[in-house]
Amino acid sequence: MLPLFGGILIGVIFHWLSKNDSSVGIVHVSERLAYHQGRLPLRNTLLQIVGAAISLISGQSVGREGPSIHLGAASASLLGQWAHLPNNSIRVLVGCGAAAAIAASFNTPLDGVIFAMEVILMEYTIASFTPVILAAVAATVLTRIFYGDSPAFSVPPMTMQSAWELPYVLVVGLVIGALAAVFIHLAGKLSLSFSQHAVWQRMIIAGAVTGLVAVFAPQIMSIGYDTVNASFAGNMGISVLLVIIGAKLIASATAVGLGVPAGFIGPTLVIGAGAGAVLGLIGQALFPETISSTGFYAMLGMAAMMAATLQAPLSALTAMVELTANPHIILPGMLAVITSGLTSRELFDKTSLVLTLLHARGLDYS
Repeated sequence: MLPLFGGILIGVIFHWLSKNDSSVGIVHVSERLAYHQGRLPLRNTLLQIVGAAISLISGQSVGREGPSIHLGAASASLLGQWAHLPNNSIRVLVGCGAAAAIAASFNTPLDGVIFAMEVILMEYTIASFTPVILAAVAATVLTRIFYGDSPAFSVPPMTMQSAWELPYVLVVGLVIGALAAVFIHLAGKLSLSFSQHAVWQRMIIAGAVTGLVAVFAPQIMSIGYDTVNASFAGNMGISVLLVIIGAKLIASATAVGLGVPAGFIGPTLVIGAGAGAVLGLIGQALFPETISSTGFYAMLGMAAMMAATLQAPLSALTAMVELTANPHIILPGMLAVITSGLTSRELFDKTSLVLTLLHARGLDYS
């Protein structure tokens, strides 16, 4: 009942305060960059704070990173507007806010920089690097002062046993790329199909779907990082992981497609880690002397799913390296993220989830 009540509450608040414009999150930031030179309004920012808090507390199958990025980008944008800065400076500030949000969320300052350039600004410019790097550093330092320097996930030591594993890593990339394409397709179709429905109707439907699915797989509720850590540790069997993957994909795609005010990066990490763990267990059963630990493939799956869903291979690879603090994972990680990204884009003809949701709203980033 909790996700259903949360959906009703979000629907009432958004319908009352913002009947015509309830857009929030990363897609909203991209829309404001494409059509309004990065000028984000205060009203949507306040809606994001309230909506994301209710979503996460009520157990919606979403993540915390999208709201963080929106709040970081909006804070920087509003500061630039208050200072009467030119449009190009405000765009850079939006990138700074996004980088700070990712750096603080995962304790990964370098990935914050790459993510802002690759996913939010969608361009690499020399003029942007210095302020974006400074923003990521400042956010990481501040987060470590208040919360410590422990990483977002408990990652065990892991490495690839031999180069003979690379063909299996290629298979992992293909499977995860197909899974990402299904997630993108489902979220995009739902967004297009329900675009004319009132916001309260969409929130109630999303809450009801999450509640029903969570009866069979309660692990899908809220951000699900405990499930990611369990995948790294190899504490779950294949049947349980498959149920979680399927349930999380359905519930999260529904929440994202219907516009629940929270993020979709967290769900992609949960789905990817679970799928990677499944493939790791299968590989160990088939090739016990060759395949590395389950945690190794869970990390590869997480990075591959993020890369394919966002079409951001460098950001996913950087996140994986910073989270593991292990340079030995770079080589198989490069193969996994590129393979998954190409599979989703070329084999299934899917753009990034951000662009897919923009297209579903009749918008074009270019």
